[in-house]
Amino acid sequence: MPALFLWYPSCSTCKKAKAWLDANGIEYIARHIAEEEPTREELTQWIDRSGLEIKKFYNTSGQLYRQLELKDKLPIFTDEEKIGLLATDGMLVKRPLLITEDKVLVGFKEAEWESVK
Repeated sequence: MPALFLWYPSCSTCKKAKAWLDANGIEYIARHIAEEEPTREELTQWIDRSGLEIKKFYNTSGQLYRQLELKDKLPIFTDEEKIGLLATDGMLVKRPLLITEDKVLVGFKEAEWESVK
């Protein structure tokens, strides 16, 4: 089963990740994160499977994150509110994401991605 690769095509890190997937012959389905945003259900499942805290799924360096002043607001939100907010706009989600049958990788760290070969 091919992996699900969520990316933003003009993101340089996403381009590096895509090139890495291609160079390593990994099958994937690419999904533009801003055009087909992750749903609340998907995010809930991925967060649970990843073992990471919800904040790791936020694009903390993005313009929207800063505009919404989420650095100060997220700590007072419930987990449900954090996931609900993430599902409202793909630009809030850290990218790229790689979802395989047994892994959920957030951001591109080549050493971590080696584990999907």
